[in-house]
Amino acid sequence: MNILITGGAGFVGSHLSEELLKRGHLVHIIDDLSTGSIKNVEHLKSHPRFRYAIASIFDSGVLAELVDWAEAVYHLAAAVGVRLIVEDPVRTIETNVHGTETVLKLASKKKRRVILTSTSEVYGKASSRKAFREDQDIIFGNTSKARWSYACSKAIDEFLALAYWKQKGVPTTIVRLFNTVGPRQTGQYGMVIPNLVSQALKGKPMTVFGTGRQTRCFAMVTEVVTAMADLLECKDAYGLVANIGSNEEVSILELARRIKTLTKSKSKIVLVPYDEAYESGFEDMAHRVPDLGRIRGLIGYRHKTTLNEIIRSVIDYQRSFLPR
Repeated sequence: MNILITGGAGFVGSHLSEELLKRGHLVHIIDDLSTGSIKNVEHLKSHPRFRYAIASIFDSGVLAELVDWAEAVYHLAAAVGVRLIVEDPVRTIETNVHGTETVLKLASKKKRRVILTSTSEVYGKASSRKAFREDQDIIFGNTSKARWSYACSKAIDEFLALAYWKQKGVPTTIVRLFNTVGPRQTGQYGMVIPNLVSQALKGKPMTVFGTGRQTRCFAMVTEVVTAMADLLECKDAYGLVANIGSNEEVSILELARRIKTLTKSKSKIVLVPYDEAYESGFEDMAHRVPDLGRIRGLIGYRHKTTLNEIIRSVIDYQRSFLPR
């Protein structure tokens, strides 16, 4: 199958490219390298079924030609990372909303299969300790907080994708990713595990924001992209939203302690108030755990990689770039 991946030179996109190539597909990526890196797909350039275009999804001529060529589109191109979102909300909103609108319009012409990546951020300020279900209500903070612009923009993306399915018959599926981690992920935009690993390996203070009691679940990128690839021909997933992630919950403070132990670092763990890390009045979610019942029912998804194994993979990756 001919498959287009927008944002294909990013962390998740590059791993998805590998998975789809393994399955015999012809993969073409488009990426403007604003947050992705050509280094992520350098090893794929010589593959006979891999193609790439360094261009923006707002380059209408290039994107139109690629979507017309493709039989399926994975739309990953988006603003990513809390730091980028807080610092550049205009780019966040425009890239996420207008980019998705452009892709869906083009895909609708020939009813191309579309899989759209969304985020656990769309659950907003949900305060329940229960695992988040795809059909539960969502609550966002007020519009003066740039932090919520990402969640709102991705929620609009979801509404739009589902509308294209209901009204125009475009076979769309939305995947809400929960803290996907692994080799090639950068800490540049606020991703917690790469950041903490980098600090630990360099002997710098390991910064934990807020109280550190907030909890998250982390999933191995190779398992996440396997699930995304499995959804490609799953007709039962048309018009649905599905969480993908792990249920292994950990506080960020405990996460930092594990990383310190696994790296054998002498770094100190330092608590940094959210106001200093991001913006005044920054709001965060206390807990974020996915209900995985739907994705399990659709494709038999099971996450097998433990958190410690995920951390070790990031440590090994980052160590490979350190001076010997």
